[in-house]
Amino acid sequence: MTPSLSSAWPHISLISIVDILLVAVLIYQLLSLIRGTRAAPMLVGVAVLALAFYFARLGELRTLNWLLSTLLPYIVFALIVVFQSEIRHALTNLGTRISFGRSSNSAGDVYDDIVLAANLFSQDQTGALIIIERDIGLRTYIESGVPLDARLSYDLLATLFRPSAPLHDGAVIVQRDRVAAAACFLPLSMNPVLSTQMGTRHRAGIGVTEETDAVAVIVSEETGAISLAVKGNIERDLAVERLRERLSQLLRRYAPSPTLPTPVEETMIEDEPPSSQPARRHDSSLRPGGDD
Repeated sequence: MTPSLSSAWPHISLISIVDILLVAVLIYQLLSLIRGTRAAPMLVGVAVLALAFYFARLGELRTLNWLLSTLLPYIVFALIVVFQSEIRHALTNLGTRISFGRSSNSAGDVYDDIVLAANLFSQDQTGALIIIERDIGLRTYIESGVPLDARLSYDLLATLFRPSAPLHDGAVIVQRDRVAAAACFLPLSMNPVLSTQMGTRHRAGIGVTEETDAVAVIVSEETGAISLAVKGNIERDLAVERLRERLSQLLRRYAPSPTLPTPVEETMIEDEPPSSQPARRHDSSLRPGGDD
C-alpha cells in the first residue's frame, strides 16, 4: 500500500504544479489585459459582489442569499456583456501571438507608414499628433474620440490629418497595426519646465506620455519640425531617419529596416503648386485646436 502511494506522489505533485502554473498565467494575463482600462474598477465591483455572496452564505443571511442565488445565473451573461471588449482583445492577442512570425514583419512595415506620414506632414507643415500604445491601455482616451478600428496605413494617416478633414483636430491613437480612434482628447502637460513656445499639440503629446508608456509623434504646424515624446520628455527637430531609429528602439519587438523609402519627398515638391502651401498654412491657423 505504501509503495503504491509513494510512487504516485511525484506524478500527483507534477500535475498540481502544472495546474497552479496555468492558473497563475491566466490570472496574470487577465490583470495585464485590464491594466490601465476602465475594466479594472469593474473587476473590483465583481469581487465585491463575490464577497457579498460568500458572507451571505457564511452568515446565513437568507434574504440576501436568496437574492444572489436568483441573480447568479444572469450574472454570468452580464459579465460577458460588460467585458465583451476585453474578451475580444484577449482573443485577438492570442491569435496575434500564435502568428507572431508573420506579424512582426508586417508591424515593422506599418510603423514605416507612420514615419512616411510624418515626413509628408513635415514637408507640408501640417500639424499632426500620433499616439502609439504600448503596454498601458489607452482606452480612456480612445473613447473620447471617434472610433475607427481601421488598418493603419500611410494613406489613412494622410487623409485623417488633411486640414479640410473633419477629424484633423485632436490625436490619432494607434494600437499595434490598427488606428483605434481619431480626434481624441488628451491630458495637457502642466510641467513648468516646458518651453512657452510649445502649444496645445505638443503639451498634449507630452501629457499622455507622462501618464502612460505611450509614444507620441508630433509634427508642428508652424515649422514642420518632427518631435517625439516619451516618458514625459520630448525630442525635437528629428530627422526622418532618426525618427525611425527611435521608434525601432522604443518598440523593441520590431526590427528596424535597413533603409527608409522616401519617394514622397520628391513627388510632393514637384507636383505641388507654389501658392498651395502658404494657403494651407493660412487656413489651418484659423481652425480651432490647431495650436502647436
